[in-house]
Amino acid sequence: MKIAILGKPFDDSVAPAIQALLHSLLARNAELYIVESFRVYLDTRLELPDTITTFRRGDSLRGMQFVLSIGGDGTLLDTVTYVGSLQIPILGIHTGRLGFLATITPDRIPQAIDALFKGHFVVEERSLIRVDTDPEVFGEVNFGLNEFSILKRDTSSMIVVHTYIDGEYLNSYWADGLIVSTPTGSTGYSLSCGGPVMLPQTNNFIISPVCPHNLNVRPLVVSDRSVISFEIEGRSNNFLLSLDSRSVPVDATVQIAVRRETFNARLIRLNHVNFLSTLRSKLNWGYDRRNPDGSLLP
Repeated sequence: MKIAILGKPFDDSVAPAIQALLHSLLARNAELYIVESFRVYLDTRLELPDTITTFRRGDSLRGMQFVLSIGGDGTLLDTVTYVGSLQIPILGIHTGRLGFLATITPDRIPQAIDALFKGHFVVEERSLIRVDTDPEVFGEVNFGLNEFSILKRDTSSMIVVHTYIDGEYLNSYWADGLIVSTPTGSTGYSLSCGGPVMLPQTNNFIISPVCPHNLNVRPLVVSDRSVISFEIEGRSNNFLLSLDSRSVPVDATVQIAVRRETFNARLIRLNHVNFLSTLRSKLNWGYDRRNPDGSLLP
């Protein structure tokens, strides 16, 4: 079995679990491929055999059965850009903070690896958002799992984002910015701006203004079969386009349209984990200080 691994630096307390993870995979005769930047970091922290191969961004991961993402949700978002249209199943191992996407905690790594090799898991299809711009802004990696954002670059004045759905005028948003989120991204930036939480299988986008000038402007849910296009204006004529964790400055001449990508991200979910349980855990739904043990209500 060929397995690719991407990751970010982690706390010292997590190092034994990561070392055990690598030993477990090698003991099962897995061929490991680690992204070069993470391999350099691991060499300073762990004992790695010389048989592990490294790769860089742009190298094809074709032939891999699985990809492991070690870090937080940001690491997993980055991992999706390495996999792209190959749609290799991704397992997120959580060594970060919140962990909506990377749900496997270090203490559950042995069970997760055992389930992976026994096939005791399901694969969730997660829709991606694609951004087309003229001139080209994001290059070949013009897709993301969470959201696309248009933001102002200075602190003094808001911007105006003229928005169209399938060529029909929707609204001119006077705000600090505008977010178009996938269902997966509904628990991210969009949520902090008052957007709804959506189940991952929902075939929609969420359009959420960032600090709108008019308080009667609310987030809007639209079909992800739609093409959403934008025109931007503002006093500074200098704006920021953000696609997940990647940001690029642009001016008002850029033409922008977003749509659903033709391929999906495929996330591995173990049988004991589901989106609803993650919501209750991460957002403390049902938590009531009146409970003697401080636990979540059923």
